[in-house]
Amino acid sequence: MPPAPPPPPGQTVPYDHLFKILMIGDAGVGKSSMLLRFTDDSFDDHIQSTIGVDFKVKHMDVAGKRIKLTVWDTAGQERFRTLTSSYYRGAQGVVMVYDVTRRDSFENLDQWLKEVKLYSPNNGEGVIKLLVGNKIDLERKVPREEAEAWARSQGMLFLEASAKTKKGIRQCFMEVVQKIIEDPDLLLNTAPGRPKMNLKREKRGPGGPSSISDDGGCC
Repeated sequence: MPPAPPPPPGQTVPYDHLFKILMIGDAGVGKSSMLLRFTDDSFDDHIQSTIGVDFKVKHMDVAGKRIKLTVWDTAGQERFRTLTSSYYRGAQGVVMVYDVTRRDSFENLDQWLKEVKLYSPNNGEGVIKLLVGNKIDLERKVPREEAEAWARSQGMLFLEASAKTKKGIRQCFMEVVQKIIEDPDLLLNTAPGRPKMNLKREKRGPGGPSSISDDGGCC
């Protein structure tokens, strides 16, 4: 699909950057509830499981930039993962969610990380990755220290949250948005109406340059 043309003279696009963030993790860990809390500030105890993929849009001002954020909420069930590769296309960030009350949802993170490495640029190094432990309002089965150590070992950011009480929810998404803004390579292909560029980046190290070949683009 050709890139969107620039706006006609005299018209302005209502945002400076278009970001795409993907939410992944086992079914029932609260991805949809987190997204609903973030975009609509509401919570539904009886929310139904996502079928396939859903997404919501939120506009925000961050660091003097107008951001249009699209957050893609993916189904956790294996039978809905047939279009997985297309979900990742053009994403700048991935939020991986587990349920602190379900040890199995934490132990399955290795499989989800394999998916990120398979479908994201440069073996997963080409996106901002955040691990979130959800449902901290309930009795936990996964110690924070254990999850944080795992996230650190995989080069991921880490936060805990509760969609029910809304504690930490906004911080989760804002953390990823801020990291994207701070990365000039990720930011390069997010301006509306600009042709997408192929990036050649050296491998990202702690604070060092990075290395990906990325088709870029959002959604």
